[in-house]
Amino acid sequence: MDSETRSYRTGGEDVVLDITRDCAAYVDGRGDGLLHVFVPHATAGIAIIETGAGSDEDLIAALGDLLPADDRWVHRHGSPGHGRSHVMPALVPPYASVPVLGGRLALGTWQSICLVDLNVDNHHREVRLSFLAG
Repeated sequence: MDSETRSYRTGGEDVVLDITRDCAAYVDGRGDGLLHVFVPHATAGIAIIETGAGSDEDLIAALGDLLPADDRWVHRHGSPGHGRSHVMPALVPPYASVPVLGGRLALGTWQSICLVDLNVDNHHREVRLSFLAG
């Protein structure tokens, strides 16, 4: 298995960051196999969704409804509502696997691989891309 880490800066607000191009570049020319995308952070996740047509904003809004940024959370260090960021990976897991066929991601027409981050206290994220040849 081959693996490498990419770094991203997510900023100071809730974000759905499309990393599909980086994932596609990583698997380009590798043949058949499986791409595994993993974010080694307790407060971020990986989602495969449509972007650019509003679904990314809808995901942020839905997570805001499910996980409000208020003082209800037992986990209370950091900015108000920080505890919700520690619950989010139960809903948006920290990993995804995508088939690779002929060195290309086998995603659906409108699917994108996205880093989801609600933690406004940590703007630096690492994402591990791993390729398992078929």
